[in-house]
Amino acid sequence: MSVSMKDLDPAFRGAGQKDGLEVWRIENFKPVPVPTSSYAKFYMGDSYIILKTSALKNGSFRHDIHYWLGKDTSQDEAGTAAILTVELDAALGGRAVQYREVQGNETEKLLSYFRPCIMPQPGGVASGFNHVEVNEQEHVTRLYVCRGKHVVHVKEVPFSRSSLNHEDIFILDTKSKIFQFNGSNSCIQERAKALEVVQYIKDTFHEGKCEVAAVEDGKLMADAEAGEFWAQFGGFAPLPRKTTSEETGKDSEIAVKLLCFNQGKLELITSEPLVHDLLETNKCYLLDCGAEMYVWLGRSTSLQVRKGASESAEKMLVADSRTQSHVMKVIEGYETVMFKSKFREWPPTPDLKLSSEDGRGKVAALLKSQGLDVKGLMKSAPVKEEPEPYIDCAGHLQVWRVSGNGKTLLSSSEQSKFYTGDCYIFQYTYAGDDKEECLIGTWFGNKSVEEERVSAISLASKMVQAAKFQAVMARLYEGKEPIQFFVIFQSLQVFKGGLSSGYKNFIAQNGLDDDSYSEAGLALFRIQGSGSENMQAIQVDAVASSLNSSYCYILHDGNSVFTWIGNGTTSLDHDLVERQLDAIKSDLPSRSQKEGRETDKFWELLGGKTKYSNKKIEREQESDPHLFSCILSKEGNLKATEIHHFTQEDLMTEDVFVLDCHSYIFVWFGQEVDAKVRTQAMDIGEKFIVRDFLMENLSRETTIFTVSEGSEPQFFTRFFTWDSTKSLMHGSSYQRKLAILKGGATRLLDKPKRRTPAVSGRSVGQDKSQRSRSMSTSPECHRVRGRSPAFAALTSAFEKPSTRNLSTPPPAVKKLFPKSAGPEVSKQSAISDLTSAFEGPLKRTIPKSVKAGQEAEKSIQEEDATGGDDGNEVEDDEGRTIYPYERLVTNAEDPAPDIDLTKREAYLSATEFSEKFSMTRAEFNKIPKWKQNKLKTALQLF
Repeated sequence: MSVSMKDLDPAFRGAGQKDGLEVWRIENFKPVPVPTSSYAKFYMGDSYIILKTSALKNGSFRHDIHYWLGKDTSQDEAGTAAILTVELDAALGGRAVQYREVQGNETEKLLSYFRPCIMPQPGGVASGFNHVEVNEQEHVTRLYVCRGKHVVHVKEVPFSRSSLNHEDIFILDTKSKIFQFNGSNSCIQERAKALEVVQYIKDTFHEGKCEVAAVEDGKLMADAEAGEFWAQFGGFAPLPRKTTSEETGKDSEIAVKLLCFNQGKLELITSEPLVHDLLETNKCYLLDCGAEMYVWLGRSTSLQVRKGASESAEKMLVADSRTQSHVMKVIEGYETVMFKSKFREWPPTPDLKLSSEDGRGKVAALLKSQGLDVKGLMKSAPVKEEPEPYIDCAGHLQVWRVSGNGKTLLSSSEQSKFYTGDCYIFQYTYAGDDKEECLIGTWFGNKSVEEERVSAISLASKMVQAAKFQAVMARLYEGKEPIQFFVIFQSLQVFKGGLSSGYKNFIAQNGLDDDSYSEAGLALFRIQGSGSENMQAIQVDAVASSLNSSYCYILHDGNSVFTWIGNGTTSLDHDLVERQLDAIKSDLPSRSQKEGRETDKFWELLGGKTKYSNKKIEREQESDPHLFSCILSKEGNLKATEIHHFTQEDLMTEDVFVLDCHSYIFVWFGQEVDAKVRTQAMDIGEKFIVRDFLMENLSRETTIFTVSEGSEPQFFTRFFTWDSTKSLMHGSSYQRKLAILKGGATRLLDKPKRRTPAVSGRSVGQDKSQRSRSMSTSPECHRVRGRSPAFAALTSAFEKPSTRNLSTPPPAVKKLFPKSAGPEVSKQSAISDLTSAFEGPLKRTIPKSVKAGQEAEKSIQEEDATGGDDGNEVEDDEGRTIYPYERLVTNAEDPAPDIDLTKREAYLSATEFSEKFSMTRAEFNKIPKWKQNKLKTALQLF
């Protein structure tokens, strides 16, 4: 199919080339662009075409085309809109989904573009009516009915008592006051959404100057506003119940039928069951589902055939008196989920998205040869980078290994060493933007047993409940971990085998060999990561086929150590190998093996040379997010409704939502959600993955995060334009919006500058060796091994013979309590110091950005007042509290007291800072954080 650009209406040229909305009105059978300021104004006598262009993460555009038909538009004008929509789609590459929209029965997707509602006005070009500006017309009392939890369908009904009922919400718009009448059987969410319409009417038709009243069905005359409302109808009288015929008066169900367009006629192909093989690429079909119809357009069909199919569908609707039905036109290869769900099974769809420059170039050249506009296809491909973690990496980490039905706290030297046969629970507390954040997660090794997985989820859930659901919970599987997990651990080693009782019992009962890692045995590790703050050593089978040219490896047999450098690796990968050597085998010198120049001994250990891969191991990529409102029935069935073009306002406090990003999902629940439902959040996430509502082949091991309202982490809020104050409001969604509407301003809780953490930074009974920040730990090693030239150049200037190998991450800070006090007194004092950090405004356990001078100076002044050790403390010309470099390093014999451990460099004098970093503070602050951390690590200040 092709359409020549010279045949395309000039109004459509250049359309769909950028993210956003474009609207045209049909005038004299031609599309006329509508000014941006008038996008939300629809007239009942007109027909419109609306194009929504969405820029996708893969670099291409998605187009949705809607043609909207006012109730007074002519049949010829409606037909013109349908035909022009097909032409516009062809000009955009023939990939758009097309929607037929009828006034009063619009799809939720269209309504999501024009929030809070569409309120068509009388008039129109085709009818000859004049467009009357609402501010100029004499105000007439009007009654509207509002329906919808997520978007609002607004319809004007006769101003009569008989229009009212107990099920719906009504808005009565009078000259001086707007009333919202809430039917007794209406839900809170619909009432809240209707208030948005009230605000719209107030701003649009009353210039923001009128009173607003909320009337509850059943309050009678006892309420003054209710009395005033009923007076508009001549006084109160009970509303009748709906009759049986009204309650069941929906359109009778029509059997699903598949029809084929053949030379302007529709021929019945089959009724249910439907199978994909019935659809032929050189034909067009009509799938009749009653209230909704789908026109399927084969990719090999001509533009003329597609126009004919659209005309035939319109004629069928008129002939069958079904003009209110939704009609969606889908192109082969770009079918919607709803269309595919009508078939018994749908084969995996080839990835037709243009995800690379090469793919775009080939398709663009093909379409250009057919006379198509290809500007939208040539949007540059996104740069593939390591995803941003959106989490503070200077928090406090604790890790437990699950064994049977219990858990054992791991020491700091062991908490970054995982076994593939075990399950783990981790708790990470860190400073958020304005409150303490906590993440509690479970990690399941690929060889872990189901009983311990269930136990891990149960134990972690109890920890979240103990935190009053203010902690984020995560369920992670080995090999599917999100970037946040790796940043928290920074240096992680995953070994074969397991140490838990469940794994040991499974091995014994099944007569299997225990291949658990042994320092004296043969082991091969793949090294991966994007820097010192995100690196992993993954044990793989010690055979040549496990190698990959895109990675570096460590091989040892207990007596000798080799590093293998793949040809596709970078200097960064080489640095990571050096760092991981200290964590895996620090007591032996290593021998470097370049790919293609390996020694016989190396291949002998691997059992001989064989073929291996050279491609990077692909991980699930984050996709464009989709938000779903979810309801879990008493029978355990999950119902999900997608919220199109979502905002923070869509997260209603009474409901549960799932944000689907493909590589991981979030289950969000509001403050008003029942406690029992909150405990089922993880179960809802698992059911969502199984149902796979977007038919995107979600892995059963997809990461799940559960998030509660008011405790959203930044790696969740980044998908919204987020206002943290909204989650601090009282009451239901309806009460919140009513308070805003009637008060004219947001009524909030007294927002604390600092919230007491839901979970303490340290658990009772914690091992003193537990680190106070998320730095990977390993035993100190005094040897110095060879490093890559790049890494050696960075660190050689700072090394001293007495220091440890600087490729080793710094050890944990072990001075938790003062030595002068007894263990119990010291512990209480330390806990008191920890909790006091949350009492004053803007304090943090571990501040992200705080002036070192202010905090450190206060600490020293307090120490002087109590006769504390003043050490070598002096003040420089900046008024900054400083210490000598020797007292600030991580392994200092006499460490500086009461300093911010994440900003040790801030306590250096200006002169010493320049000497150590070879740059000024201002220059240092301008470089990326990961580079800052790398320099600080080399200087033992991180």
